[in-house]
Amino acid sequence: MLDTHALLWMDRNDPMLGPRARGLIENTWRSDVVAVSAISFWETALLADRGRIVLPVPAEAWRLDLLQAGLREIATDGRVALLATRLEGMHRDLADRFIVATSLQLGATLVTADGLLLGWNGDLPRQDATA
Repeated sequence: MLDTHALLWMDRNDPMLGPRARGLIENTWRSDVVAVSAISFWETALLADRGRIVLPVPAEAWRLDLLQAGLREIATDGRVALLATRLEGMHRDLADRFIVATSLQLGATLVTADGLLLGWNGDLPRQDATA
């Protein structure tokens, strides 16, 4: 499971994405198991709309390109929404809560560089995206 910034780094081949994280993504991509929460597409579109990032194509086309390339999109459903409310010690950022809850629901490793997520004491497998 990729956090939003890890998805953007992967897509842009950004050197911020560390070699261990890049290797994990490349190896799991071949098995068709790299996923993102649908919330990451929402978050990316907001960042683009606010001028904080520039996408190579409109957000809708960018999403479709990634999905056609093999990225798996995980919808936010009621189970994930309820789990997101029960993350003890998790900060209040709603996008992060949904992404973590989705990762927990899947039993997936979350690739993130977010210090708050990396430092969270919850039972979530994590990979530092910069490593």
